[in-house]
Order: sequence, then structure tokens, then C-alpha cells
Amino acid sequence: MMKRNLLVIGLSALLGACGFQLRGTGEVDFALKELDLSARNAYGDTTQQLRDVLESNGVKVYPGAPYRLVLSNESEQRRTASYTSSARSAENELTTTLDYEIRGTQNLLLMSNQLEVQSFYSQDSNNLIGSDEEARQLRQEMRRELIQQLVQRLRLVTPEQLEQLQRTAEAKAKAEAEALEAARQRAAAQPQQSPLQPAP
Repeated sequence: MMKRNLLVIGLSALLGACGFQLRGTGEVDFALKELDLSARNAYGDTTQQLRDVLESNGVKVYPGAPYRLVLSNESEQRRTASYTSSARSAENELTTTLDYEIRGTQNLLLMSNQLEVQSFYSQDSNNLIGSDEEARQLRQEMRRELIQQLVQRLRLVTPEQLEQLQRTAEAKAKAEAEALEAARQRAAAQPQQSPLQPAP
């Protein structure tokens, strides 16, 4: 047992010296250097882990940053993927989705998207505690995968891109406001018919 542990430690040190890193643990270069972060579940695991990853890679996360990342919805669906001969659930499929948005000045929506991760786990009717533990560990792995996907997408977003999206969103909001005001003025300019006056 001691030899095995020493071998594992030795291999870890060797791989580390060669520059090898486990997937998702290396540093990521972000063009965005500051970002606000909000979510429905502000103290949930996904929000906290994402904040840690951003901050550990040089992104300053604070309220009032020029752009805000919003984790608008995180949901999980489970379905039976296969059955045993006795028609009991044998394998379950878990699907976790994460909807996110990036908002700019005046809370204008600049971009939005959805991430999805799927995985399977076995349901052993004779060992429900073991099955539940496997599902719990799987959910943790899926959350890490979702965060990794989101981080890779955020890495590609530049301030220049968001500035252009902000200008486009402002122009659209202004055009909509002007159209609404014009419609209101047209409605106000039309003569109001008295309720006591019969229609012609």
C-alpha cells in the first residue's frame, strides 16, 4: 500500500513538472477584467464556485461593474433511461441546464444563452444509499462541467464586443420608446366620443 501511494505521489509530481494539469484547473485568460455576478440563488454552489473561478483567474467580481453576468435559471431533469427485467428503474439520465445573460448599462440585455450537461447513473434498488451517493457525486461533476463550459464562453467575450452590443441595445430601446411615444400621441390626438352621444 505504501509503495502504491508513493507511486501515485511520484507520478503526480512528474506530471506537474511537465506542465500537465487536470481539465478545468488551469488558468484561463479573460479579456473581461471586471464583472458583476448575480443569480436567483446567490449563495448556491454554482454561483459560489463560478465566482471563485473568475476571481482566481484575475477577474474582479463586484456590484457596480460595467457588465453583469446573470445566472437566470438552473434546472435539473431526471428520466429513466433503462429498466431491469422486473421493470424497476436501472439507469437514470440526469440533464442539467443553466441559462445565463450578460447585461450592460440600464440593465439592457446584451447576450443570452443556455448550457446543458447530460450524464447517467445506475439505480440499485438493493442499495439506495449507494445510488443516492453516486447521484450526488454526479451532480457535483455536472456542475463543474457547466461552470467550465461557461468559463470557456466568457473567455471569448471582449469589452469591445460588449460595447458594440450595448450601442445596439441602446439604439433599439430608443427606437422602441420613440415608437411607443408616437403611438401615445396619435391616440391622444384622436377626438374622444362622448358616451352619451349616439354613434353616427
